[in-house]
Amino acid sequence: MLDLIRSTLKAITPVSPNRIGIAQAHLDALTKPPKSLGLLEDLAIKYAAIRDTDHPTIKNKSVIIFAADHGVTEEGISAYPAKVTPQMVQNFLDGGAAVNVLAKQQGAEVLVVDIGVNHRFDPHPKLLDRKIAFGTRNLAKEPAMSRAEAEEAITIGIQVATQLADKEVDLLATGEMGIGNTTASSAIFSVLSGLPVNQVTGRGTGINDKTLGKKITVIQRALALHSPDPEDPIDI
Repeated sequence: MLDLIRSTLKAITPVSPNRIGIAQAHLDALTKPPKSLGLLEDLAIKYAAIRDTDHPTIKNKSVIIFAADHGVTEEGISAYPAKVTPQMVQNFLDGGAAVNVLAKQQGAEVLVVDIGVNHRFDPHPKLLDRKIAFGTRNLAKEPAMSRAEAEEAITIGIQVATQLADKEVDLLATGEMGIGNTTASSAIFSVLSGLPVNQVTGRGTGINDKTLGKKITVIQRALALHSPDPEDPIDI
C-alpha cells in the first residue's frame, strides 16, 4: 500500500508554465475584453494546464462521496447521532440529496464509496464497497485508525480515482459523509496548520455554544494524548 502512495506522489508534477501561457493567449485572442470572464478564465487555464492540452474537453464527470463513521461521536460533539450516516448514504444512492440535484444539472454521475460506515448496505450499482472497518475508533481515547488502516484508506482513494480515469472520466469531484467528520478534520487541520484548535473548529451541523466548547476540548485532549507528528501526514 505504501509503495502505491509513494509512486503516486512521485508521479505528481507541476503544470507547465508554457501550457498556462498558451491557454492565456488563447483566451486573450477571443472576441471579448481581456479577463472579462473573471474566475471562469482562471479555471479554464488551470484545467487546460492540468490536462496538458490546447483543446481540453469535459465529456464524463463523476462525484465520489467517501462515507465513514467516526467513533468520536461518542463524546456528544454533533447535533446528530451516528445513525444519520447510513441514512444519508442511502439518500445519496436514492438520488435524494442536494449533491444529486447539482450533479444531475451537470450530467455527472454520483458514486458512494463505503470506506467505513457502521452499517452493512445492500448491493447497489452506485455503491462501491471498500469497507476497512465499521467506523473509526474514538480519537479522544485511542487512535482513530492504525497506521495500516490509514494507508489502506489513502490507497483506496488512489485506486478509485485511477479506475475512473481509466473509464475516461475527465472531471472528478470528491466529497465525504460521516457524522463527527468536522471534529476529525479540525483536529487534522490544527496539526497541519499549527493553528490553535479553537481557531479552526466550527459548529459543523449547527451545534450550540456548549457543544462547541465540548468539541474544542475533545480535540485538544485528543491532540495532547496522541501528539501526532506534524511532518508525517499519515501519522496525523
